[in-house]
Amino acid sequence: MLNSKQLIEITGISRATLNNYVALGILPNPVIKTPGDDEGRATRLGYFEDDAAEQIKQVQRLKKQGMTMAQIARHLGGKTQPLPAEQTKSSVAAVKASQTKAAENTATTLSSDAGQGSPGKLQVAPGFGQNLSFDGSIDDLPGPAYMVNNNFELIWWNSEAQHSFFNYNNDLPGDLESRNLLKLLFGTESGNDQDRIRELLQPHLAAGKKRLNQQALIKIYSALDSDQLGIIKQVYEQVQPVGKEPMIHFPTMLVTTEGKLTPFDLYICFYREGIFFTYSPVRLDNDYLLEFLSKRNQVINELLKKRKPYLTDVTVMVADVQNSIKICSELPAEEYFELINNIWQESAPIFRKFYGTYGKHAGDGMVYYFFPQPDCDYKLNAIECSLELQKMMKGITQQWQSRKGWFSDIFLNIGLNEGQEWFGSYHAGGHVEFTVLGETINYASRISDFARNGSVWATKNMLNQIPPGKREKINFGITRKTHNDESVFVTDTYASISTLIDNDSPASDKFKDIEMIPITEVRAIEKS
Repeated sequence: MLNSKQLIEITGISRATLNNYVALGILPNPVIKTPGDDEGRATRLGYFEDDAAEQIKQVQRLKKQGMTMAQIARHLGGKTQPLPAEQTKSSVAAVKASQTKAAENTATTLSSDAGQGSPGKLQVAPGFGQNLSFDGSIDDLPGPAYMVNNNFELIWWNSEAQHSFFNYNNDLPGDLESRNLLKLLFGTESGNDQDRIRELLQPHLAAGKKRLNQQALIKIYSALDSDQLGIIKQVYEQVQPVGKEPMIHFPTMLVTTEGKLTPFDLYICFYREGIFFTYSPVRLDNDYLLEFLSKRNQVINELLKKRKPYLTDVTVMVADVQNSIKICSELPAEEYFELINNIWQESAPIFRKFYGTYGKHAGDGMVYYFFPQPDCDYKLNAIECSLELQKMMKGITQQWQSRKGWFSDIFLNIGLNEGQEWFGSYHAGGHVEFTVLGETINYASRISDFARNGSVWATKNMLNQIPPGKREKINFGITRKTHNDESVFVTDTYASISTLIDNDSPASDKFKDIEMIPITEVRAIEKS
């Protein structure tokens, strides 16, 4: 018998293509057993009959004659069966519809051959076992499924992934460091076999390479030991980053709970909030999963609803429109709502630019969260976002002053604070609202109340966590009165709120519980 490594060397095909031939029934499922002492360090290998090499060469000859893989599989007696005409039409139509629906941002194509396992093409593969059904919920996905954030930390997994794939007895841990996907992959059954772990890592690192450079991955690498780190770096350098498609496909093989090496389709979907991985047993005559994944809004909303709460570093921004009651009284109701919607709509792309996560809108105010990113400082993101919102408000003010003949400005007052808090979601029906629990958001809200005339204020604690080289590019400080009662902006200074308010004013009472917090006004930041 030939093991899989020998078969690949003899025929010159890739491991992904070998998996595809097994999935198509051109080759039988391999016999999995422990290799001999002279067959390398792998703990288990798949073994094929000696005629497997000749079968593969026959496939290569038929491909040169122009036959498709489906035709070759039928010619060689594989498991492939032609789809009924009406089912073929509906399957192709479903995929083409997902291509043309810009609102769903889906770019999927059908391919009759996975070739060398190149990503970016969706392959409808042959079926095996019982006919599967799917009611359109991520809870009922037929194989392991999990989602990571942009730092490759797990934020959701299903039961199959938890127990069968990651072999994890407990629920997701609260701290994100323990949710490091790469570290968890080394803890799977494939982790003790260098060939299998490399194969498992390839699609994950190809997906990661789409968003992360190697320097950004250093933080992710830090949770691994030296041997694991060496494997990760080698695989990262070898894989090609995937294209711009929002969904890609890899043929792969997984060991089931019965110990059988079984063909699976791995689909990887990219969202702004993270990357979603789902494995599906190979089926030719059922594209239920493909149709479900094409409904991008439905999928991401379900994932976000079920995301597990976790403890994380976060910068909170709270922004409120100054004198909103006065503005509301001066405008007809429809124009006031038009103004507020104008602010929200123009601010949305700014928040996306700086990786802000929507929290909630309370009246005319807004809350956004900025989380650690692999390639930029989330605290600086919050500051730069705030300063761009300032510029945005000047443009909106000019539009409405011209329209209504006003002379006063429309201000958005911003408070920033940083801390480590639990992040989770509330949801009712189809609505999902994200929130941070703890004093970080409460302080940011109070600081926003304190800010006036469109200013941006941040806590000393937040700025102190920015490296000195980057902090010196920020123009921040406190306005002081000289002995001549002139106002002077003193840079690189802080002050407690108690020294900045009129303690005799009844309005200052709401700041009593935060009066000792040192804060500063942020006015500008030097671009790198």
